[in-house]
Amino acid sequence: MKFEGIKISDLKAGESINGIYLLRNADLKLSSNKKLYLDIILTDSTGNVPAKWWDANEADYTALVPNKLYYVNARVDLWKDTLQLTINKIKLADDEDQKYIADFVPAAPLAPEEMLEEIYLYASKIKKAEIRSVVMTLLDQKEEKLLYYPAAKSLHHAVRSGLLYHIVRMLRCGEALCGVYEGINQDLIFAGIILHDLAKIGELSSNELGIAEYSKQGQFLGHIIMGVEELDRAGKLVGASEETMLLLKHMIVSHHYEAEFGSPKKPLFLEAELLHFIDMIDARVYDFQNATKDIDPGQFSEPVWSLDKRCVYKVGLHE
Repeated sequence: MKFEGIKISDLKAGESINGIYLLRNADLKLSSNKKLYLDIILTDSTGNVPAKWWDANEADYTALVPNKLYYVNARVDLWKDTLQLTINKIKLADDEDQKYIADFVPAAPLAPEEMLEEIYLYASKIKKAEIRSVVMTLLDQKEEKLLYYPAAKSLHHAVRSGLLYHIVRMLRCGEALCGVYEGINQDLIFAGIILHDLAKIGELSSNELGIAEYSKQGQFLGHIIMGVEELDRAGKLVGASEETMLLLKHMIVSHHYEAEFGSPKKPLFLEAELLHFIDMIDARVYDFQNATKDIDPGQFSEPVWSLDKRCVYKVGLHE
């Protein structure tokens, strides 16, 4: 890459900077003194930063292309305790630099191909043939998009390949729990974990950068209902038994636990209960780690919406 700029995580108030960032969003607005300006969100692999382009006009607005890289010259300001850029100059990056656009979006820390291979390894450990067949059928249908899909638009694992990362860490957690407690059906744990969020591919519409919006079907139905529908079709395709399908459908239906979060039923058997809590553990671990990754030990984060607006603490104990 020919141009290297300052990362968003390295921005400091009061500095003038040159950077290269992905333009996530731009809105044309009217200021209190009746002048047009652009409200912009810029992104790189380390995070997002809001930016203001004062005295911009409609022609400037229509010329901007979302999800492209831009060279930015700006001043770093502090507004209501939050960093923001005041743009002096902004220019579409050259074609040569655009080739590296995938490096400018937040992404899971593991290679997507390796995570997908690990998920298939867990699927192959499912002993009951009809459960394994259902899982493999749905994985095959989703495989291409799984490589880059986020697990959400803006909450936990809302990064490129975030859905894969969520599933992989849950599978590792589920396998560990099966080694602690006797009598857990490992087939159901592995299948439930792999299947529970696969309909996020469909609930969300994502580009290959992992930038997603809710689809029309996703807004009307959501991934739980969509997941049961997809599972039903896969079960009929492989000829799975009614009992097996009922158990797998219940795991999807109940994994959010509460009706207000989309689950019409609470878990009615152990593996479904465990699926919910493994899902919660991974989401909470992600939220805590994400909230504290850019602060020093001994500091509190900004309020985290998904953690009931708690300001969480970064522990700095050393051996």
